[in-house]
Amino acid sequence: MEDSASTNASTAVSARRMQDLRDELIERIARIASVDGVIEPLPGVHLARVSRPLEPLHVVYCTALCLVAQGAKEVGIGQAIYRYDPGHYLLSMMALPAVSRVLDATRERPYLSLRVDLDAALVGALMAEAGMSAPMGRSVVKAVGISSLDPDLLDACVRLVRLAETPAAAAVLAPMVKREIVFRLLLGDQGDRLRRLPALAGHTQSIGKALSVLRTEFDRPLRMEAVAAQAGMSASAFYQHFRAITDMSPLQFQKQLRLQHARRLMLGEGLDAATAAYRVGYSDASHFSREYRRYFREPPARDVRRLRNGEKMRPADPKLI
Repeated sequence: MEDSASTNASTAVSARRMQDLRDELIERIARIASVDGVIEPLPGVHLARVSRPLEPLHVVYCTALCLVAQGAKEVGIGQAIYRYDPGHYLLSMMALPAVSRVLDATRERPYLSLRVDLDAALVGALMAEAGMSAPMGRSVVKAVGISSLDPDLLDACVRLVRLAETPAAAAVLAPMVKREIVFRLLLGDQGDRLRRLPALAGHTQSIGKALSVLRTEFDRPLRMEAVAAQAGMSASAFYQHFRAITDMSPLQFQKQLRLQHARRLMLGEGLDAATAAYRVGYSDASHFSREYRRYFREPPARDVRRLRNGEKMRPADPKLI
């Protein structure tokens, strides 16, 4: 009986602590990010504010921890859909094209979020200090995962955001708090995945090599068999493990990179659709336009015109968190 009462009391204390931390995180992000968009108040620390649900955004996720302080977010990578909210965190292990959507945001209760970029070297250093080793074997590691947020990790994230308002202290303390955040991730539900980051062992390492080739040479005609060979895998194993890790095929990955880069060229350099198509590796402008419309849901000229006219609100950072 006493044990049950003690457990209930402990649970209530933990719940109150979580709520207090969430309330503080909301208050601080809302104050620091006072207008819609994304800011970087500390190196590698990004805060976002959005005051209404957004149309799907085509973005590139980086290696990072992502938290939602208020609202909700949905991320599509390949065929997989990931949804997270204030009770969960998202851990991204690779740079992948994605479609993200803010689901819950109003002017009175804006979507507020935090992204902390992760450094493989720091992860490796902390593993060495703590005597941790990477998991054995050649198991496949998903590029993106979502887990429940615990009080200790949330507390460290709140302290990091506090430092954004005290620059002098941040210069000394922010690196320490980032170390704590990484350490708590290593101890948490996704620690097994994160411990693979320094080396990306096994099949994940091979796919990591292939992703690097595809990202740097997306505008060139590539034979996927040759990319598989560079990754040290047979073609069949390459296709199987690429999809298992990224939730898309190698060709889908290359196509999404091409289309996103073409969109940036048309917006940033004023290129027409045909010129942008050839610049990113398409030999047929009509084929490019069909694929562009399927991916962005509008023909190139209309899509770019809408973006330039600001008909839909878009945050400043392509990696909205």
